[in-house]
Amino acid sequence: MGIKNSYFCLGLSIVAIALGNTSLVRALPLSPGDRLEVSIPDDSYFSRAYEVNQDGELEVPYLGHIPVRGLEPTEVEENLSQALIDKGFFLADSLVLTVQILQWAPVQVYVSGEVFRGGRVLINEPKKPPETSISLEARQITGDYPRGRYLSNAIRAAGGVTPTADIKNIILLRDDRETIIDIYGIFSGESAEDVPLIAEDRIIVPTAESFQAELVRPSQITPPGIKVFISNLTVPANSNASSATGNKEEGITFPYGSRLSQAAISANCSGGIISTNGLRKIALMRVDQITGKTTLLERSIEDLLSNSHNDADNPLLMPRDGVTCYDSGVSNLRDVFRTLGDILNPIDILLRRF
Repeated sequence: MGIKNSYFCLGLSIVAIALGNTSLVRALPLSPGDRLEVSIPDDSYFSRAYEVNQDGELEVPYLGHIPVRGLEPTEVEENLSQALIDKGFFLADSLVLTVQILQWAPVQVYVSGEVFRGGRVLINEPKKPPETSISLEARQITGDYPRGRYLSNAIRAAGGVTPTADIKNIILLRDDRETIIDIYGIFSGESAEDVPLIAEDRIIVPTAESFQAELVRPSQITPPGIKVFISNLTVPANSNASSATGNKEEGITFPYGSRLSQAAISANCSGGIISTNGLRKIALMRVDQITGKTTLLERSIEDLLSNSHNDADNPLLMPRDGVTCYDSGVSNLRDVFRTLGDILNPIDILLRRF
């Protein structure tokens, strides 16, 4: 029985440690700009609303600056209570102090690595409140849920992960600590470690050294849509305007996960008269964000639509790709004869001008 009890206690300890780590990961630490309320029964001096200053401290009368950046509200309660007891304002057995969050502030964090727009991003920006009347009772409710202050929001704000991202080993740097985080569950539908962030956190998305097609779809950490530049100047559409491919806002929008074949159809590069348009070609131009190198893929449209079996034959579209359509040999020959006719008939040219 003693051995069994020992194993049972060991099992409980392991569970407790696991639960403790989960709580630590999921609790939201304080950042500059966060607002909280300190409540002490029968006290009208220290009980008030506070805001964490730019140095990550609370400015408490007679206590000076209390560091709270990176601490959870329960830790702030303990530190503040101890400071009040040490200064002699309250007795240890009579002080009851609670800390309640009033508002979580927006924070700036840094995202680099395998994302489309790395750099400094602002997350948890306040939304405009609805224009409705709020009762006095509702205004007195404490608490705030920071939906936008998590790892997934920071990655999304940086444009989302690229198809070569290793989302099972994302690095979170906070002060001198480094944490490896697995958020693959966002794609698989399983549990994901979407950890809360504080100001000045650094997120590094490492490379997986391979293209992962399963990451190319809308999600919490990928773009919902992408802008692609489209050009189709002649047949079967006579202009970009008539084919709805005008570059009004840096290209036209495709759902993330679209392929070159869908761009061909959207740009009106396919269809029409088979004898004149059946041999049209399409070209995909892509510029590497890091090296600046341009790659070009050219395919027959008919082959693209009917004979594509892999990502190489029918590649997935990436942000700011360029897609252009070329006319068939029949259309080119027809335009050559039209040009020759214009040259050999100058009178017709003059009549057209006047």
